[in-house]
Amino acid sequence: VAAIGLNLLSVLTRAFAWDTTIKQSIADPRPKFPLVFSAFSVGLFANAVLPGRVGELARVAVLRRRFPAGRRGTTATLIGSVFAHRMFDVPPTATLVVFVLATAKLPGWALGSIAGALGIGVLLMGAAIVLARRQHRELQELGRIRLLLARGREGLAILRTPKAAATAVSFQYMGWFCQLLAVWAAMRAFHIYQPLSVAGLVLVLINVVTIVPFWPGNIGVVQIAIATSLVGYNVAYARGFAYGIGLQAIEASVGVGVGLIFLA
Repeated sequence: VAAIGLNLLSVLTRAFAWDTTIKQSIADPRPKFPLVFSAFSVGLFANAVLPGRVGELARVAVLRRRFPAGRRGTTATLIGSVFAHRMFDVPPTATLVVFVLATAKLPGWALGSIAGALGIGVLLMGAAIVLARRQHRELQELGRIRLLLARGREGLAILRTPKAAATAVSFQYMGWFCQLLAVWAAMRAFHIYQPLSVAGLVLVLINVVTIVPFWPGNIGVVQIAIATSLVGYNVAYARGFAYGIGLQAIEASVGVGVGLIFLA
């Protein structure tokens, strides 16, 4: 129950981060937070049941329907805001990795993937900042393709506003911390009594093996990664595998459950 509640709180804070990003990108009238939260939840549902990152486009499609008819370019701007929102995952991810490296035993096979993912994330975040700060031009002067790219760049507007960007990053930190606590609480449910650093290890590994979801949640691979890493902490492989199933079921139940409510 605690793990489910913490996952719900994580979803809420991440939705606040996206809402903050949208407010810097789109002028009034814009959808209020309840609609942003519902679109975000539908996106989680799509990510939970479909391969790839379809949910990122799903939340844009859901929210775009709430804009006034004739409001042009909003879809591209919302896609840009999703990209900016995902970039705000980089600082908390890096913090979590440093915490795990300092306090836990990270499997050697994961080091290369983590380094590569963080490197790509930092490069993309740097590119997003550069694009956001490019000289603004009148949209009427641009061709069709360049116009779409320019509107997409408007979704990165928050990266030109340090205070708003710091607010969004803070919400993402809160979301990641809630998820870390949820992983730790779920451990207790399976009678795995390990410190928070081991929960951080599990959370890092989950994100490593789901960077590219070839099937929904990469089920099976996640459980193998968790069980293998917990063996080093004297947790039986079978118990670790069962915990991986339970943990992923908890996370999926939140994404699918809340997403279905708002989809309906």
